[in-house]
Amino acid sequence: MKRRTDVPDLDRLNAEVVACQRCPRLVEWREEVARTKRASYTDDDYWGRPVPSFGDPAARILIVGLAPGAHGANRTGRMFTGDRSGEWLYGALHRAGLATRPDSVWRDDGLELRNAWITAAVRCVPPANKPTVAERETCRPFLAREVQALADLRAIVSLGGFAWDAILRVLRDLGYAVPSPKPKFGHGAEVEIGAPPGSPGGLTLIGSYHPSQQNTFTGRLTREMFDAVWERVVEVAG
Repeated sequence: MKRRTDVPDLDRLNAEVVACQRCPRLVEWREEVARTKRASYTDDDYWGRPVPSFGDPAARILIVGLAPGAHGANRTGRMFTGDRSGEWLYGALHRAGLATRPDSVWRDDGLELRNAWITAAVRCVPPANKPTVAERETCRPFLAREVQALADLRAIVSLGGFAWDAILRVLRDLGYAVPSPKPKFGHGAEVEIGAPPGSPGGLTLIGSYHPSQQNTFTGRLTREMFDAVWERVVEVAG
């Protein structure tokens, strides 16, 4: 299959995401966080809007997170950028050969992804990092359109159970042969998803614990565990 290097649909989608005002609770919260700021970031101009996706439009790997961090992506304007979760993620992606540098501090800092695209189940920072089911469902069409636009997609990594459930719903909606009963999330869980009618191939879904401070500080997720996921993902994606 010919690799796509120019996918204007993704640019249009990101523009729609950034302009979205559909969830009043999230609009109010993301803007409140941007106004009040964290003491260590008082000089920063917070993004304070829905956060667009980011990466290589010819990606064979899709990475799905939960939602933007209050003082990470909601501040910097790029997924998994400017907080401890991002330090873990981009460090691992760099070690796996999927990122041009091991850290990311701002949306225009020069970091590029290779063969990977990063998105989230919900595009606005939620209070207490807990989106509602309705907010997840409102964002679901954005995620579905990304899956459709990434024509070379072969592997999906779910960072956490919330993202796992969200991407499985999207794949089922798009006609992929999602196993029943619903596959259970777990770190290192791997599921083969059959292709929809007329599609050239299916996907492999791989689960990973989210690189949140709660998981990394407690040792629930170690560097070795995280690196093993990306080693497997690269192998699967080819």
